[in-house]
Amino acid sequence: MADNVTHHDRPTRRHTLRLAASVGGAALAVGVGAGTARATDSGRTTERTHRAVRTYVLVHGTHSAGAFWTAIGRELALRGHRVVAVDQPLHGTEKFIPRAYQAQDLRALATEPSPVAALTLDDFERRVTGAVHRAARLGGPVVLVGHSMGGVSVSRVADAVPELLAHICYLAAFCPSRSMPSLDACAASPEGQRSITPLEQMVGDPEKLGVLRLNWRTSNPRDLAVFKEMICADYTDAEFLRVLEGMQTDESVTAYAGRAVGRAHTWGRVPRTYIRCGKDRTVSPELQDRMIAEADELTPDNRFTVHNFPNANHLGPSDPTRVTDLLHGLLP
Repeated sequence: MADNVTHHDRPTRRHTLRLAASVGGAALAVGVGAGTARATDSGRTTERTHRAVRTYVLVHGTHSAGAFWTAIGRELALRGHRVVAVDQPLHGTEKFIPRAYQAQDLRALATEPSPVAALTLDDFERRVTGAVHRAARLGGPVVLVGHSMGGVSVSRVADAVPELLAHICYLAAFCPSRSMPSLDACAASPEGQRSITPLEQMVGDPEKLGVLRLNWRTSNPRDLAVFKEMICADYTDAEFLRVLEGMQTDESVTAYAGRAVGRAHTWGRVPRTYIRCGKDRTVSPELQDRMIAEADELTPDNRFTVHNFPNANHLGPSDPTRVTDLLHGLLP
């Protein structure tokens, strides 16, 4: 399977876009993490029990949807919390499905226009900020959590409305910094280049389409091997097929390039947690470490609390209670 994946030594815009394609994942029964400064080993921590009702606003990654959070959201709700799993514009219940994708007409799929191309990171931020505003009006602490590409929305929203948030959490997520101000820049870094990229699986030219398009319904064994290695190498084939079923074809190229750097006096004052995946092949552990370190340099008096799941891939272990316990135990 390793022969079917490609690693890059030199960053280019096209390679960066290809890397970003793999960030999502839709069927979540996950737990994740592994740490740096202030890290804790999740296997040795004792859950802190908090009775106050919180609202968790959960943000999915690229090529994904709010359904990514189903297992964790269900468990948080059973523990008495409110849960809002956001669908970004033209994702999830609104998702765009190319006609050629349904027909598996690969020639037409390479050129079929996509409304997703018009989306920007501003659109994503507005959607999440709206959910946070509504959650805040209900009363009680609001905890904002992002997976993968969802991290850039977390950074944007926490920078815009820090007063509405009790805690922010990044689950194997992008957290841009001054030296890496966008998802593209994070992915193009030396640390980002240690991730696996779906080089041969892109459909069409992203510069012309305005989207990064992947054919998750492929029957090509090589393509399927790349996707599995990239997202969830340790899943069974049946579990992997369920993941693919939740993926959508298109993600906005423009959103990948959007700036999402939190400022010290706004984003930097919100308590924050990072759940680090030690065997992540999409957002490499080395990149996760760099993003955490650069965030902590910006706000040394308010550093990430990092939780360690050293054996987790990008989607994490199959038991959702590991992440649920962690989220439930976050202090407002």
